[in-house]
Amino acid sequence: MGAYLLEWLSLFFRWFHVIAGVAWIGASFYFVWLDLSLRKPPQWKTDKGISGDLWAVHGGGFYEIAKYKLEPEEMPKTLHWFKWEAYTTWLTGAAMMSIVYYANATAYLIDPSKVPFTSIGAIATSLLFLFGSYFIYEVIVRSHLGKNAFIFSTLIFILLVIASWGSYQLFSDRASFIHIGAILGTVMVGNVFFGIMPAQRALVDCVRRGEKPGKEVAELALQAKNRSLMNNYFTLPLIFTMISNHYPMMYAHEKGWLVLVFVGIITATARHYFNQKHLGHKKPRYLVIPAVLTVLLIIWMRPEPIEPAPAMPATASVAPTTTDSTPPDISAITDTNTDTVANANNSANNNATNSADNSISTDAVTAEAVPVSASADDAMMDVVHTRCSTCHAVQPTQQGFAAPPAGIILQTPEDLKIHKAKIVTAVQTGYMPLGNITQLTDAERQQLVAYASSL
Repeated sequence: MGAYLLEWLSLFFRWFHVIAGVAWIGASFYFVWLDLSLRKPPQWKTDKGISGDLWAVHGGGFYEIAKYKLEPEEMPKTLHWFKWEAYTTWLTGAAMMSIVYYANATAYLIDPSKVPFTSIGAIATSLLFLFGSYFIYEVIVRSHLGKNAFIFSTLIFILLVIASWGSYQLFSDRASFIHIGAILGTVMVGNVFFGIMPAQRALVDCVRRGEKPGKEVAELALQAKNRSLMNNYFTLPLIFTMISNHYPMMYAHEKGWLVLVFVGIITATARHYFNQKHLGHKKPRYLVIPAVLTVLLIIWMRPEPIEPAPAMPATASVAPTTTDSTPPDISAITDTNTDTVANANNSANNNATNSADNSISTDAVTAEAVPVSASADDAMMDVVHTRCSTCHAVQPTQQGFAAPPAGIILQTPEDLKIHKAKIVTAVQTGYMPLGNITQLTDAERQQLVAYASSL
């Protein structure tokens, strides 16, 4: 019942997170475009303190938009603030983080092959990692380094590269991408809460009091501008990390942290192109560079070719009967197909030699032997039932799963054949099992990929 309720909570907060995120990102894109598209107004508007204006047509009507340098002639009765899109996105994202990664830490957050955390230890480390990263950012942005856009941006990029590498040393691959996304989202909403909104409130208060904004307000406005610029370049990398759990080939790569760095560079450079375009500067190199980097990333990430498993007979050789009714050792079932064939040949040769030495007819040997080796299907299905079906079953037995992930059931060879394309990708990239919770070995992984590809 607990897992079932978590599934519903995940569904509920995921939809609110998507809606809030779309609203926030849409408003961000709109205002960046708006601010960069403003043109010099006519003199009569300039005399009123307007620094730029813009005309637009949408929905069957014309819109006239004007931006004041600092304050309007009088404070409007209704003033719209853009903040709750950011706050709601972060709050629903934090709820999703708690439901998916903290409530099911052993399945999604922890990778025992990296750090054998307890659930509490992993959650505590995650929170320290997230808020510690934000604290470092806030110290930098409030220092004199935060006043220089180039130095500030370069330093933040270096720190994010370090954070990407660090997250991969601590958490599961999938959780690593999400943690970087959580850092970006926390920085962005922190920029709104601690930088942009205070500057806007200070400006509005001055206008309401009929005072001219002074040096303190101007400094707040400059800091807010740098924070807003950072949010602008973080937007596309944040979107990628928000949906990254759908792309295991990215985060499950052996150098996944470096993949994330490349994606960050590609998306931020593409964002820079549009920023320049809005200013009227056409610089196609800022689209060519991301395109070239994307091609290089695709080539670098390409997986090794899959060698299909050789066709195997339904049964292997025979062995002498004994009075012991103990079933064959499970290790015999999980041996590789090559070893099974080799053992079968050796067993047949030994039986033939013994028959000749003891002058026993071939018919007699055959009468005293029964087949005991499992087929290739049986061998692989034993691996599947042990490593995969605990989650991918009609009724999962793995804690934290109320239903099979993505509705995929893997309990028979026919199930494997139906989903073989997904199995090959998920197993080959290391995406499945999640966090390798069932301890699938490298040898078993290779066997499963080869077997599934040959179906």
